[in-house]
Amino acid sequence: MIIVHDIFICKPGNASKLAKLFKEVMTGNSELVNIMTDMTGQFNKVVMVSQYENLTAYEQSWEKYKEDSEAMKKMKEAMAGYHDMYLTGSREIYQVW
Repeated sequence: MIIVHDIFICKPGNASKLAKLFKEVMTGNSELVNIMTDMTGQFNKVVMVSQYENLTAYEQSWEKYKEDSEAMKKMKEAMAGYHDMYLTGSREIYQVW
């Protein structure tokens, strides 16, 4: 199993807004496990946790985002402007033993 952490360091006052937006937009996404905000450590951090059977499944999950489907159009519309909510981001991919 593969666990992926998509990490966003938000502008002050935007972490909870971004977490809420991700939760709303990602509803129904079977790979999504959790959306977390910091309680300690670096401030204004949002972590989106997802899991996949293997790296191939992870790579295949990106294909749906490339589609020009109605669902993807709605997602892009809902996510419009989210780049303005964070300063930087990163991705960590872990193998579960």
